[in-house]
Amino acid sequence: MTEYAGYTIKWITLPWERQQAYALRQRVFCLEQGLFEGDDLDDIDRHARLLVALGSVGGWHDEVVGTVRIHQLEPGVWMGSRLAVESAYRRQGQLGSTLIRLAVCSAHALGCRAFYAQVQHQNEPLFRRMHWQTLEWQTLHGVRHARMQADLNFYPPCHDPLSGMVINATARKRTPDMPVFLTGAAV
Repeated sequence: MTEYAGYTIKWITLPWERQQAYALRQRVFCLEQGLFEGDDLDDIDRHARLLVALGSVGGWHDEVVGTVRIHQLEPGVWMGSRLAVESAYRRQGQLGSTLIRLAVCSAHALGCRAFYAQVQHQNEPLFRRMHWQTLEWQTLHGVRHARMQADLNFYPPCHDPLSGMVINATARKRTPDMPVFLTGAAV
């Protein structure tokens, strides 16, 4: 595991970011959790927006350590899925919540009126702390999931998701309600 001084959470802009995000999903959802055989790619990936958490060295993006995808179900209704953080970086504590924050804030900037996600049961408390409401419980791919909805009042629009959000790894641990530093956008 590389110790990074910081992380950038943003929409993908380069082919290597997409390749590493898909490889990370394959490790988490196929190898680690056994939810899919081979890979987890589906038709949604053809039109979804992919976000990544990038470890940074000297200001340069080094590797994808987290990812999530978002897509529009119908005008104004968005869905987030396939949230994954590399196992060695899960203790870092801010990557998943910042991916969630940018996913919802950027969809909000694109006219989102409702944002949903299917959340694995062990992650449901994190989402509740981040102002999500559990609507119902379901079993997907043999795993218990909460169908949840974000409270958009806590997710102001982020109009520059390509620059994204920056986390300083040496800063004290943030709670989901604390602001993160941004480059090029105010959230």
